[in-house]
Amino acid sequence: MVEQEPVTELCAFSSPGAVPTEWAQARGGLRDAEVYWLSTVRPDGRPHVTTLLGVWLDGALYFCTGPSERKARNLAQNPHCILTTGRNDLADGVDLVVEGDAATMSDEAELKRVADTYESKYGPRFTAPEGTWSGLGDAIRDGSALVYRVAPSKVLGFGKGKQFSQTRWRFSRP
Repeated sequence: MVEQEPVTELCAFSSPGAVPTEWAQARGGLRDAEVYWLSTVRPDGRPHVTTLLGVWLDGALYFCTGPSERKARNLAQNPHCILTTGRNDLADGVDLVVEGDAATMSDEAELKRVADTYESKYGPRFTAPEGTWSGLGDAIRDGSALVYRVAPSKVLGFGKGKQFSQTRWRFSRP
């Protein structure tokens, strides 16, 4: 699948002389991050934030959960969510915020690609019998784990270091 190229803008909260972060760099950060934070909305309107593993594949972030977990129950009532990743310092890097709607996936070929990508990315944590998430790849493939796809509607990037920048990438809806 060909990934959609977003419209890139440098936002007003950037340092003088800053330039927008290239989408290729942001996409690489989304692909390579090991930990993401998912923000959802509880039925009573309160926020819910949790950490999780995820993969960037075909222009979207994928994550999985059990059907009875809070995030799954929240998304069943309201698919709007935000995923974030980045570094916990001001010296370097780009923090990324992905806005979109989470949709459950059930296509066998897509689930296989997602499981293969998880196993490739997280290695022995997924594939070794004593790995922390051993067996999750198979649970993704056989549909016993809920798999969500979040195609971004907007991504924000906060560049840090010698010069601070705020870049916005907007994606057109299909």
